[in-house]
Amino acid sequence: MQSAKIFSGTGSQGLAEQICKRFGTKLGKVNIQRFSDGEISPIFLESVRGDYVFLVQSTFSPAENLMELLLMIDAARRASAYKVIAVIPYYGYARQDRKDRPRVAIGSKLIANMLVAAGADRVITMDLHAPQIQGYFDIPVDHLDSHAVFIPYIENLKLEKLTFAAPDVGATNRIREIASYFNAEMVICDKHRKRANEIASMVVIGDVTGKDIVIIDDICDTGGTLAKSAGLLKEKGARSVRALITHPVLSGKAYENIENSVLEELVVCDTIPVTKEKCSKIKVISVAELFGVAIRNAFENKSITSLFIHSQRRDK
Repeated sequence: MQSAKIFSGTGSQGLAEQICKRFGTKLGKVNIQRFSDGEISPIFLESVRGDYVFLVQSTFSPAENLMELLLMIDAARRASAYKVIAVIPYYGYARQDRKDRPRVAIGSKLIANMLVAAGADRVITMDLHAPQIQGYFDIPVDHLDSHAVFIPYIENLKLEKLTFAAPDVGATNRIREIASYFNAEMVICDKHRKRANEIASMVVIGDVTGKDIVIIDDICDTGGTLAKSAGLLKEKGARSVRALITHPVLSGKAYENIENSVLEELVVCDTIPVTKEKCSKIKVISVAELFGVAIRNAFENKSITSLFIHSQRRDK
């Protein structure tokens, strides 16, 4: 009889353990060996022959964690696993999703090719930077939505004049869906970049006077855009500004930028480990339950539609 076994790379150990608790199993044993030059060599310490093997690994600080995941996929395939499913809470290189100027790579497509070439049969991920990245794969992709954990949190805040803000034009569709659920207004922070992680200018489209603003986005990298957006919204008359971000990349001076910003709080998911002690404004919501159910349903060949909230209008 086929069984489901869940293993973790070194980058997502904590989340994988929580997923296993929700799933009702123990985390599988794997040894990630490293040679003195840093070369990675994963070894499964238990049989996976004929099993569904779920490999949990976010590809933040992307090269090392990605390479580790690829080698684990290959090792499971060569160990005669029945199906190998890559569970990637945070999919690195997703921001390189198109050829927006001459002579650049489409990194997210290349990573998709590598995962398929390594032997993955399915990918389970969350909040891709661009939903169309699912089409880069020639295998099934289960694309989970963080709204399922963010909406209950927002409801508990009981904000009087709730208004959602898109940090850029590209996030408009994401914001429109959750704003529709709450029957709330939305505004857009339109930004122009000089280069990656550096903003040249920003304007607010919409009225925020006296409003309780909730910024929703998929990634917080250096925190510079988020801090500048929050400051501008406050200057325009917002009563409060907070942010709910799925993937806390938090590189460079991110913790300092968030701590010194006008944000009430930054709520993030545990798709990437966070050092909360570095910033008093950061709160973490776990997505282990979502991934646990998604893994269970993938193993039992059931739908995952129940994990999504599709623009339902909340009764006021």
